Amino acid sequence: MARAVPLARGFVTVALSTVALLVLCLIFAPSAVSSGGLAGSLPFAAVIAVVGLGQMLVVQQGGFDLSLAGGVSLAVVIVTHMPSGNDAALAPAVLTALGLAVAAGLANGFLVGVMRLNAIVATIGMNALLYGVVFAVSGGVPRTTTSLLSGIVGSKTLGVPHSVLIALIILACVTIVLKKTAPGRRFEVVGASPLAAHAAGLRVRRYQSMAYVLAQLHYCVAGIMIAGITREPTAFQGDALLLPSVAVVVLAGTSLLGGRGFPVSTVLAAFFLNQLSQFALSVGVPFSAQTIIQALALVFGIGVYSIRWRRRETVKETSKMEDTDNAA
Repeated sequence: MARAVPLARGFVTVALSTVALLVLCLIFAPSAVSSGGLAGSLPFAAVIAVVGLGQMLVVQQGGFDLSLAGGVSLAVVIVTHMPSGNDAALAPAVLTALGLAVAAGLANGFLVGVMRLNAIVATIGMNALLYGVVFAVSGGVPRTTTSLLSGIVGSKTLGVPHSVLIALIILACVTIVLKKTAPGRRFEVVGASPLAAHAAGLRVRRYQSMAYVLAQLHYCVAGIMIAGITREPTAFQGDALLLPSVAVVVLAGTSLLGGRGFPVSTVLAAFFLNQLSQFALSVGVPFSAQTIIQALALVFGIGVYSIRWRRRETVKETSKMEDTDNAA
């Protein structure tokens, strides 16, 4: 007999919520789930998925990366302003963006993982520094993306946007490394219990620092994707992605205290959150209310998992009391 595969609580929650949302879309806002509507929204859901996976790696180590906005915006500015419409200069621009992302990640990792500074304070400072570079490069003025980048990221293969394929490739890589390799399992152990990991001989600070480097690489890829799917991206594209990145991690069930990560659930949560925004727009909710919707989704995720956790704790405490009574 085949053994049943246990499903993560976060995956079940997000999957059921997504199905319910799609049903609501079919009834009240069919345009949100039409082929045209999905074709326009899926690339942006892919971007949220990529930044969400990057944020997930940091949250697994019990931290937050508020330099996401600056990291995404810097990548957008570098790959649009450096080439200045010249396809031949795109490759050096991409390499420069990746190099700056690694440098920002190493700086964050050093401040948080080695110097033990508060993650929120350290990454806010790094975000300000990254935006300083953004203004130095762009002056705050948008520039049209190159036709080569637009063709690579903005095109489709068999009807599937390339941005979605990129997000799925990144998802596969993150899932395999985290769940199927020894370094990935050690990474989760360090996030779950740094003291126990240190006692076991693991280099805790190295794993915590590398989380920020890998996160910045995800933000850089997301910025390059935005530059490819948006004809004239602004220098502040990352601002709108910070709250969604945290929301999808929470909705996926990753503990804010660190530990196991759920890549598949995070990507599914990104689709859910993006589709929720499309549904709200279709039924007449103003675009200015999107931040409120994302915040409510974040509160919903925290509330759902907190309530279920407390119930479990109550059951455990009740069982302990019953055992004590029986023993007496």
